[in-house]
Amino acid sequence: MANVAEPGACESCGRPLPNQRGRGRRRRYCNELCRDRARRDRERSARDLTPVVKPTLTWPVRHGNLDGNEPMSSPRDPVAVEVSKKLHRLLAELERPQSPAAAVGAARDLLDAAEAALQAAVDRARAAGQSWRDIGDVLGTSRQAAFQRFGHPVDPGTGAPMTRTVASGAIDRANEFIACFTAGRWNEVLGRLDDRRRERLSVERLASGWAQMIGMFGAFEGIGEVSPVAVGDDAVVDVLLRFEAGEAMLWVRFDRDGRVSGLRQHPASAR
Repeated sequence: MANVAEPGACESCGRPLPNQRGRGRRRRYCNELCRDRARRDRERSARDLTPVVKPTLTWPVRHGNLDGNEPMSSPRDPVAVEVSKKLHRLLAELERPQSPAAAVGAARDLLDAAEAALQAAVDRARAAGQSWRDIGDVLGTSRQAAFQRFGHPVDPGTGAPMTRTVASGAIDRANEFIACFTAGRWNEVLGRLDDRRRERLSVERLASGWAQMIGMFGAFEGIGEVSPVAVGDDAVVDVLLRFEAGEAMLWVRFDRDGRVSGLRQHPASAR
């Protein structure tokens, strides 16, 4: 118990904490999300430090090898091999200034290989028992968005895998809309809504909702990764919004015509 006058920093994300006045326990985290993340980090650290062999039963000359028992990718792992091949090709093309277009193609191929590697890493994390919330925390998004992007849902009626392919231009539309929203260009936001949403919302209502987030978490700082996912004929985005003292989620649904048919924002701790 102490009288804390100077603001500190969140022990999880490092962002400055608001001023704390009066007597009481010193604040350590921005919000419940950071508190939960710190707890999970401590639990993972404790598991990592738990020995899986007994040094007393191992010859002393072999003690230096006791930390080498973590699972590693095989040199023949096809995902690792493909990323390595694409990376070396890009490096070779970058060293040839006479063929810049070839470097562009190599960079695109490396991006595709990295995306496949990310999918494989998520699949392995799930097989190892990691939750979608853990994966979402690492990716800076919600567990729902992580599942929608990397999960393998099955149609309960047919038993067939459900597609996650979104319409061409969905990422650009999502980025443009989110840029308008976070910049407070409310007339432009209204212009991108479908008729039903435009009747229910107004410039004043949109501005009021954004002001509530600013009041709770401070100045807006940036967004997480924007990754639209297919839901029927629509595309859905669930993106992390970062503020100076907390985080929120912005959920947007685009119909087949690119109009916004669903919109909501909420503190990230509620995900």
